[in-house]
Amino acid sequence: MQQLNEKFLMFYNRLLKVYKHLSKQAARQGIACYRVYDHDLPEFPLLVEIYESKLYVAEYKRRHEMSEDAHEAWLEQCKAVMSEVLSVKIEDIYVRMRQRKAGRLGQYQKLEESKSEFVVTENGLQFIVNLVDYLDTGLFLDHRVTRQMVRELSKDKKVLNLFCYTGSFSVYAAAGGAKEVVSVDLSKTYLVWADRNMRLNFPEFKSHSIVHADVKQELGRMQDGAFDIIVMDPPTFSNSKRMDDFLDIQRDHAELINECVRLLSPDGVLFFSTNFRKFQIEHEKIKASNIKDITKVTTPFDFSGKLHRYCFKISK
Repeated sequence: MQQLNEKFLMFYNRLLKVYKHLSKQAARQGIACYRVYDHDLPEFPLLVEIYESKLYVAEYKRRHEMSEDAHEAWLEQCKAVMSEVLSVKIEDIYVRMRQRKAGRLGQYQKLEESKSEFVVTENGLQFIVNLVDYLDTGLFLDHRVTRQMVRELSKDKKVLNLFCYTGSFSVYAAAGGAKEVVSVDLSKTYLVWADRNMRLNFPEFKSHSIVHADVKQELGRMQDGAFDIIVMDPPTFSNSKRMDDFLDIQRDHAELINECVRLLSPDGVLFFSTNFRKFQIEHEKIKASNIKDITKVTTPFDFSGKLHRYCFKISK
């Protein structure tokens, strides 16, 4: 690598230090997809995730006061540093621009039509990821531990996955021996993706239902006590034209949780999570026997000290 100036040398050293630490933990746990950098240095507002032999890089939008050419040169130098430190080919580094927002806004936004898909493995299960066509990759790495929790509880259970995205929780439930899995989302694109993920892992699993619906409406149509496990990971805010009303998770979470509790069997549990940084759970409005904050225990090693989401295990 060419001689680095002081600023890029700082980025090089930081990335190398973090990667040495995290790669050892990843190797011990047999994990090949993990986050390695998230805006550690103000001068380098990047998010970097490893997906086996490829890199997903998101640049947070900012006023960098660089010309277009200067910014392009800056980005190319960043890629050269990442390629060197992380041993990834330049052509296997995929860069996206994203705004720093409270929650997973814009996850349904399609960016390109390249169909740049490949399959990665997590805990013995396979998932289709796409580092080019969408703002998010298809696999939220921060829920790795929570997914495994659901897997361990799913034996002979009926599982409902709300705001299911690409169905990773549904696949984990099937892997745990679930009797039935229902995946609900408003995006047909992601429901197809969820179905493909399920078929990729369990082509003979016949008890996976795909429901294209607004979750708030669908919950009202479901029967009391129908499920043993419910997973709900909603966006912070959504105002899709296909919805009767907009969703605001701070305003609506108690109502959504209470509807989920109604659907739970007597010993059922709800895993509820949100990426809204200022979220405050309204205990007094929730009709459940126990609300346990499991944010800390579900935080993966690569998100330690940097996880901006909350996770709760709620018992009927």
